[in-house]
Amino acid sequence: MAKLYINLPVENLKTSIAFYQALGFVQNMDFSDEKAAAMTLDDSLSVMLLSRDFFSRFVPTGKTISDSHTTTEVLNALELDSREAVDTIFDKAIGAGGQKTVDTYDYGFMYGRDFQDPDGHIWEAFWMDVSQMPKE
Repeated sequence: MAKLYINLPVENLKTSIAFYQALGFVQNMDFSDEKAAAMTLDDSLSVMLLSRDFFSRFVPTGKTISDSHTTTEVLNALELDSREAVDTIFDKAIGAGGQKTVDTYDYGFMYGRDFQDPDGHIWEAFWMDVSQMPKE
């Protein structure tokens, strides 16, 4: 099994920790300090929240950190077990200070609600049943 660690630059570490905790992520104190916080959703997904200064130490020379409020480099897609789970995480995100990014979509076999965190990082929360996917 592969594990995914998503590294995100953040302006305010405490605000970001609280946001991800509201979504159900758990902070791993073994990999957290005043510059970074490891936030674990499950055995396969963790998000590393890094202060922008600390994040910049890992960026190659000549590259800059994008402003995720004005630029999108990546869309983080999170497949969940049900439509209800999509609604739940979306509602938690909005309640914790996140913002809706696009209208809810429902294609029958796929349902999604997208949001951005307080730093502008976009999450596509979706459910999909590939057995119901239309055949071409």
